[in-house]
Amino acid sequence: MKNRKIFLSPPHMSGKELEYIQRVFESNYIAPLGEYVDKFEESIRKRTGAKHVLALNSGTSAIHLALRVLGIQPGDYVLASSFTFIGSVAPILYQGATPIFIDSDSSWNLSPKLLEEFLKNWKKETPKALIVTHLYGQMAQIDKILEICNRYGITLIEDSAESLGASFKGQESGTFGEFGIYSFNGNKILTTSGGGILVGKSEKDIAKARFLSTQAKENFLHYEHVEFGYNYRLSNVLASIGVAQMEVLQERIDRRRAIFKRYFQNLHDIADFMPEIENSIGNRWLTTLTFRKNVDIEKTIHKLQQFNIETRPLWKPMHLQPLFRDAISYVDGTSEKLFSNGLCLPSGTAMSDDEVDFVSEQIRKVVDDI
Repeated sequence: MKNRKIFLSPPHMSGKELEYIQRVFESNYIAPLGEYVDKFEESIRKRTGAKHVLALNSGTSAIHLALRVLGIQPGDYVLASSFTFIGSVAPILYQGATPIFIDSDSSWNLSPKLLEEFLKNWKKETPKALIVTHLYGQMAQIDKILEICNRYGITLIEDSAESLGASFKGQESGTFGEFGIYSFNGNKILTTSGGGILVGKSEKDIAKARFLSTQAKENFLHYEHVEFGYNYRLSNVLASIGVAQMEVLQERIDRRRAIFKRYFQNLHDIADFMPEIENSIGNRWLTTLTFRKNVDIEKTIHKLQQFNIETRPLWKPMHLQPLFRDAISYVDGTSEKLFSNGLCLPSGTAMSDDEVDFVSEQIRKVVDDI
């Protein structure tokens, strides 16, 4: 087993992808239009209950379009989870707006308590939007966060890039806010190689996003442009992969949760795992933990590589990034502590139980030696 590379979260095909790709090639609809784009959007709508769906080339593009449709511009403030990936917050910079980072709580996701405290003490213009990340496939305290946003008149955008299929009180991640986004990047629970989805409550808003995503071409025979747009649509080829992937979403969620359960059984005495908040069901995209004793995470990762095991640190919080050294943040050290002593474990759905046990065994040995 040592000679077989165990990746963090590799693609796992359903078996129908090539068949659907072949149909696309036979139709010759290779461009960002075609039957499978429509089918992919419908599969998302059916699974999530989202009212309006737009297939795009990435989750980052989806966040960018949400901000653009909202009219976010230079001088505006946009709140965001600090404990997240850069793609969640880079679109704020695309619009020339100013990010404000809010720290996590014991759920690892954005803290409603800190969000409330910040807004009570904030003396400048009320932030226009909040981008909340459902981290590693686990739901944030979305009911409390949404209530705060509604009270202050802040538009909620859910970054559900990692949490497709997760739910809170039976409602799917990405459908609580005015906008939600999903990612189908290569390492997500489902992949289209590269792709994303924007969902929204307003038909008008998603129609505007659709217009902007195809270079903002006006309704003329020639190319007429009143405003600028982007080349953000998903191709029919990649959408066909997405259709095949969506057919096995629940199977993938069930397997990721089983992998988490086995890791927990193997390692719960030496580590604390990312919790699942009450009334939620996460997809456990990645099994993540923090060690009970201080561990050199970089050294641990390098030692595990000797056994062909790929792991990685938890996200480095945005307020610690050099890019955001001068950014506004409201933090209490929670995400910094998680980053300093946390690890993401291999969680691919094609992993066998024996591989999970092997990874667990090597982690235990490495931690004991450090």
